[in-house]
Amino acid sequence: MAVKVQPKENLELLWIVRFFAVVLLLGQVWLRLLRGKTYHRKILEHMFTAGPASISPVLLVNCFAGMIFTIQTARELIKYDAVNSVGGAFALAFCRELAPILTASIIAGQVGSAFAAELGAMRVTEQIDALYMLRTDPIDYLVLPRVVACCLMVPMLTIFGLVIGIIGGVFAGAQFYQILPEIFLESVRNFLQPADLFIVLLKGLIFGAIVAINGCSWGLTTQGGAKQVGESATTAVVTTWVSIFIVDFFLSLLLLEHPIT
Repeated sequence: MAVKVQPKENLELLWIVRFFAVVLLLGQVWLRLLRGKTYHRKILEHMFTAGPASISPVLLVNCFAGMIFTIQTARELIKYDAVNSVGGAFALAFCRELAPILTASIIAGQVGSAFAAELGAMRVTEQIDALYMLRTDPIDYLVLPRVVACCLMVPMLTIFGLVIGIIGGVFAGAQFYQILPEIFLESVRNFLQPADLFIVLLKGLIFGAIVAINGCSWGLTTQGGAKQVGESATTAVVTTWVSIFIVDFFLSLLLLEHPIT
């Protein structure tokens, strides 16, 4: 049996259409947020999916990332007799960048893919068309609760991941380089400013919106059958990761030019 391969031009056109679908969906979500119509029960349901159901991998990844980063940083700083700055270097890199990105990446893989698969399955089985027949807007009922849930839970998970990452860094510094926890934490406190915590929350909010919007958009635009549902879920994760890094780059440039004091 011959395998039908889509022309390259069609694939590029598909990606362009999907990109504009994401932008359009973002605009629709903003309009509905301003209108204030939400399904609170659906929000609570998805908050559990994006929060407590996802907290274990978030904490595990951030803990080991904190230990790995401390081991690599301390090994270099000890050569220059700058052991007291290990916690500060950890704070500048892990707290500002790694914790938000790692947390959002885990949520993208676990929650964003689930959103894309769920809505994709509903699309190919015509359940979304049935919502229209019942005079229920799929954006209000399916998308908006997921976006709100991720925007609320990802910042909280980021803070939890940040705390467990610091604990992992303290453990690694004390266990492998005999850095007293008091010295490590004092260095973190000296380098980390209150504005940095606001930045962490802001990034968590933006990254949560990116995860939900991408997952829902790829799910809603799924066409075909079960194979296409799986492809949409996989592609949603990849595009979410790429979007997170791109947005983080511009956020870093913006905060570099206009630091929060």
